[in-house]
Amino acid sequence: MHLPYRSPYFRHFLDHILPSTTGLQQFQLAASAERILAEARAQRAYRTADVVRQIVAEVLPSSCGETPAAEQEILSGTDVCHDLRQLIEDLTDSAALSIDAAGEPVHTVEDLSQLFDVSTKTISRWRRQGLIGRKFLIDGRKRVGFLKSSVDRFVSCNRQRIERSGRFRQMTDREREQIVSGARRLSRSGHGMNDIANQLATELQRSPGTIRGAIKQFDQAHPEEAIFPVRGLPLSDDMRKAVFEQYRQGATVTRLAEKFSRSESSISRIVAQEQYRHIQDLPLDYVSHAGFARIKNSEAILGPMPETAETKKKSRVPSDLPSYLASLYEVPLLSREQEQHLFRKLNYAKYRAASLRAKLSESQPQVRWMDEIEALHQLATATKNQIVRANLRLVVSIAKRHVGPQENFFELVSDGNVSLIRAADKFDFSRGFKFSTYASWAIMKNFARSIPNEMKQRERFRTSHDELFAATEETRADWMGEELEHKNRISAVRKILSRLDDREQKIIIHRFGLDYSQEPSTLKQVGESMGVTKERVRQIESRALDKLRMAAEEDRIDPPAEG
Repeated sequence: MHLPYRSPYFRHFLDHILPSTTGLQQFQLAASAERILAEARAQRAYRTADVVRQIVAEVLPSSCGETPAAEQEILSGTDVCHDLRQLIEDLTDSAALSIDAAGEPVHTVEDLSQLFDVSTKTISRWRRQGLIGRKFLIDGRKRVGFLKSSVDRFVSCNRQRIERSGRFRQMTDREREQIVSGARRLSRSGHGMNDIANQLATELQRSPGTIRGAIKQFDQAHPEEAIFPVRGLPLSDDMRKAVFEQYRQGATVTRLAEKFSRSESSISRIVAQEQYRHIQDLPLDYVSHAGFARIKNSEAILGPMPETAETKKKSRVPSDLPSYLASLYEVPLLSREQEQHLFRKLNYAKYRAASLRAKLSESQPQVRWMDEIEALHQLATATKNQIVRANLRLVVSIAKRHVGPQENFFELVSDGNVSLIRAADKFDFSRGFKFSTYASWAIMKNFARSIPNEMKQRERFRTSHDELFAATEETRADWMGEELEHKNRISAVRKILSRLDDREQKIIIHRFGLDYSQEPSTLKQVGESMGVTKERVRQIESRALDKLRMAAEEDRIDPPAEG
């Protein structure tokens, strides 16, 4: 901790005395200076020449008259104390003695930190406030040490300061983990270092400076996981993904450059590269059509669905349906012309997106093309959802025919929805068949696998598609009773779902297709939409399912029978 002398006389004295003294004499001069320092008073004024003569007289009496002239320089007690502390450190630095030569116990900075249960920064602050440090050879290199007598003297004169500092104990590993996890959480939300330090300081009862120091220490020790990466070090994959996610959530390039200690051009490059990776993972499989390559004007194909008289006409809702099934009739059925348009639009959008993706360069991906690919993928997804929503009542109709004492109606509907979604991906509109015919076969095929009693009826479904669309007379003995039971089941499901917090509900609904407005999502898709990793989604999903099982047991809801 070398500081400039406030009086040039002490610097001149040091330069004059070092060449003519041994290491042991220099160490003794330092001890003499410390004794004088212990008696010095900040309120008094001192003649620098007298102070130097007093130091030399105790060790080198014959040299008292050989010190350089100081004229009549007068120094305040505060400045004298400052220069004496620096002189002691410089003399012992030159002496380069081992701790064995000290003649008494020597503490290192770390020793004092543990002894008083304070941080090493507090020890540095004490040195500026009067704790005398010397340089010793420790383990082959020069390090600052503190004589036990020096420490005892400082403690006796600064008991209140020691007690006050002792209240601020050293940071534990647990506290460091809390700071790192809290900082990472706030950082993902777009907060900068100062905001994070202030918020965590309030939460953890620490100073903002301590919080900042802990974060910087972590970043330096773990550059691959750094919360605020050091400029010049490469960003980890997780940090690159965080840049991309925050950019997509509205953060500007300038803000991200400041937050991640990068140039704006570097952030733009990272965003482009991460967008390229994201686009490579998009599901762009499509049903090919020979005419796609010849299309010159795609506006009509990618435009809105043509309306018909049936489009504006609302379907009549059967009076015996519960509300949750009746809501399906709010979406009108598609005419053959509309169905053809939507499937052509769905597959052509994917065809164009896949064609553009094949032209992308990984080293320099074209942002304009990537934006167009994502827009086409979003259009394809919206179109597919439109097709699926218009056919959801078909799933319910078929599920109603297969529900029995051992089958759960909602599980059948859920399985049927998955089959319907897959059928929308595989349907070839160019063959001229109605999608409902194809989808019905896909749903029935799935039910035949999942319901043992249906296996012997597969051939009948295979040869009699028309039966799927004919309204059959209800033959169950207690139709209203079973519908009431269905109502009770859905009410029970909603009740136990209310036990989950908002994030857990969102993950369960997205993962299992409980919201008809979108397809069931993978762990990765849910993670990207929520700004977390797919592993974190899996953990939350597992925790939520455990809660649901406990809730079902508490409410005495029987688990569905396995078929």
